[in-house]
Amino acid sequence: MELSFLGGATTVTGSQYLLDTGDARVLIDCGMFQGSPNETVRNRLPFEYDQREIDALLLTHAHLDHSGLIPHLVASGFDGMIHMTAGTVELAGLVLLDSAKLQTEFAKRALRRERHHHHLPRDAEADLRSAGPEVTVEIDEPLYTEAETLAAIRHFKATPYDIEFEVAKGVTARFVDAGHILGSAIIVVRAGGQTLVFSGDLGRRSSPILRDPTLLVNADYVLIESTYGGREHEPEPQALDVLAETVNAVHDAGGVLLVPSFAVGRTQDMVWELDRLLAADRIPHLPLFLDSPMASKATDIYRRHPEYFDEEMRSLLARKDDPLDYPGATVTNDAAQSRAIKESPRPYMIVASNGMLTGGRVLNHLRDLVDDPNATLLFVGYQGEGTLGSHLQSGVKQCTIDGMVRDVRCRVRSIDGFSAHADEPQLLDWIGSFANGKRQGDPGFPKTVFVVHGDPAAELAIEPKIKNLGFRTKIPAWREKVTLD
Repeated sequence: MELSFLGGATTVTGSQYLLDTGDARVLIDCGMFQGSPNETVRNRLPFEYDQREIDALLLTHAHLDHSGLIPHLVASGFDGMIHMTAGTVELAGLVLLDSAKLQTEFAKRALRRERHHHHLPRDAEADLRSAGPEVTVEIDEPLYTEAETLAAIRHFKATPYDIEFEVAKGVTARFVDAGHILGSAIIVVRAGGQTLVFSGDLGRRSSPILRDPTLLVNADYVLIESTYGGREHEPEPQALDVLAETVNAVHDAGGVLLVPSFAVGRTQDMVWELDRLLAADRIPHLPLFLDSPMASKATDIYRRHPEYFDEEMRSLLARKDDPLDYPGATVTNDAAQSRAIKESPRPYMIVASNGMLTGGRVLNHLRDLVDDPNATLLFVGYQGEGTLGSHLQSGVKQCTIDGMVRDVRCRVRSIDGFSAHADEPQLLDWIGSFANGKRQGDPGFPKTVFVVHGDPAAELAIEPKIKNLGFRTKIPAWREKVTLD
């Protein structure tokens, strides 16, 4: 039995793993690479396998870095079922249709600029050469269209948490709650007499709306994400203090607060936090613009699935208190409404996608506000290496937006206490549950823990700490294949 690491290896995006038992070939995730051009160009490389020979796909959750290449996979010949939770079925459909629209827009933009290729990272160059001279990396065509996405969605199949089901010959799977976004799952796969656990993205404990990640105790192999390896989130009370302080400072300055936020997960959490602060009279009632139609639709999906909520959220809803509503919030459904926000009387707040400033409406607001000393740019989520968000978060004094160099005069702040990802101590607690008094060689004690889905520094920071818990560890390389005993 072999496991191939086709994405999410020494990088935080592009999650994709292929399990080949000899009798069946099953994909776990089929994510899009995001971040710098040297990362996103990997999306254009040929698949490492014959798509027609894949029996099934298991999806951990709806975020693009886990689901974003699914329409491309189906359009290239995959004809199997794509298994996920019911919440993920709805969110993934929303996210992928939006991605198809963006693919078309990006392709048009690339064509206008006459930029038909990017330099590849060294390992991608080697793969491209081995694929043959006829392979090129073009970016003036969308990766997939809306029609191809609709065709892919027809392959979706919903399965509840905690039900083991047959995936392919000799392969079963079970979804358990990952606590990351609505419907997110840790996947337990049984094949060839072995149990493999794919963590997906693990949520942080005690985050709003959703339940905590499920603790598991037995596995032969575990793949654990490491997004926040080497980092610890600030305590929630401290994060709330910073948010309240920032909102009050924007109010006092008569300025604008711009929060780049992912439409699925982060936006709902941010509305929750702002609503709670307002109810506690810790912030003034500033106008809030939710400038992401996808976020609004995602919130509607959240409301349709209360079965995923934690007890606190259920209690609030039972009291007719909906923390997914900020009083008087304005949802901007079209581009004209979005552009008109800048004419609004100050102070006000904008929550707009996307979270790493790699595209979306948030860039339009950033163009207007980046050199405004009365504006505050507040990051509340992870910023991938090479992204504009990462550069601004690092404190640069100049940045490039749409090819133009701009001075950074706005205030830039970050809060990582609202992240949807578990931090290093929580990741170590989760993987530590597999030890549970056992040691190497005991039944149920993992033979190997694969450290994935993290930038190299994060993976290298957390790996020795996992090893100190008694586990044998490995950081797989991109497109590396390992044999499972």
